[in-house]
Amino acid sequence: MNRRDFLQLAAAGAAGATLPWAAQAQSNNWPATVIRLIVPFPPGGGTDTVSRLVAEKLTLSKKWQLIVDNRPGAAGNIGLDQTAKAKPDGYTLAMAQTSNMAINPALYPKMLFDPLKDLKPIVQVCAQPVILVVRKESPFKTLADFIAAAKKEPGKYTMAQAGMGTVGHLAGEMLTREAGIDVMQVPYKGAGPGMNDLMGGQVDTYFGSAASVMPQLQAGAVRGLATTSAKRLTALPDLPTVAEQGYKDFEATTWLGLVGPDELPDDIVKQVNAAVVEVMSSKEVQERLEAEGNEPNAGTPDAFAALIRNEYDKWGKLIREANIKIS
Repeated sequence: MNRRDFLQLAAAGAAGATLPWAAQAQSNNWPATVIRLIVPFPPGGGTDTVSRLVAEKLTLSKKWQLIVDNRPGAAGNIGLDQTAKAKPDGYTLAMAQTSNMAINPALYPKMLFDPLKDLKPIVQVCAQPVILVVRKESPFKTLADFIAAAKKEPGKYTMAQAGMGTVGHLAGEMLTREAGIDVMQVPYKGAGPGMNDLMGGQVDTYFGSAASVMPQLQAGAVRGLATTSAKRLTALPDLPTVAEQGYKDFEATTWLGLVGPDELPDDIVKQVNAAVVEVMSSKEVQERLEAEGNEPNAGTPDAFAALIRNEYDKWGKLIREANIKIS
């Protein structure tokens, strides 16, 4: 080996030896600049509202600089794809949710990213169920009333949702299968049109997010038959769950949680997780979330990863069995 080759090898070895130290030093100094929090939906929606609350509280409690960056499109797929492909340095995180992590992979023929391989779970933030409602003039007073009528006259009744492949749509599919009833699923382009047609009598029932139906529920304009959460909502303590009305373990929620690129360093994951858990323990934050029908639920990264895996399998199985496709 000549002197030039020896020097090249020595330089390469020295660089390789310093890379782990440099990466560790970088993560030890984190965050040294602004953190971008990608929200894969437009401003003003439920995911955006929760994201801005979390960003605001982290800024106040940790003095971190966070900016919310709305990147909507393809039911949340575009924003999470940008997160998956971002540099794993802790400066690009995203607020993921049920649709783009657990439903879209089975619903769309082609995904830009693999939610189980390309993104690292950091912490769940909260979960929000959907609520089955009828207009106040409806003869159905309970879930049992509706199911009995649907069994008596198969195919007569309609069930609206905010869109194809939403948690409301899949909750409706799951309920009809478990109850053994035949109703027509009517997907709308958003919560507003579905609720309007329910109020106008064009559809019989509506499976909507808690946030979208709570104002009408609290005003007495519609009647709630059941919530799809595992337990009753703090904001609606008199509304029974589907599970307690004879359908054991029935649960369908839109959960939200922070994720980052798959190679995000574990020490940054731990820092973000601990900070969000601390924020979510605040009574003020809990009350703000609960008032909109959310249930705060911050835990460990492993717990969030297990939830994503379970929901990915659960919704994928239902979508394939029901042959649900995006038209």
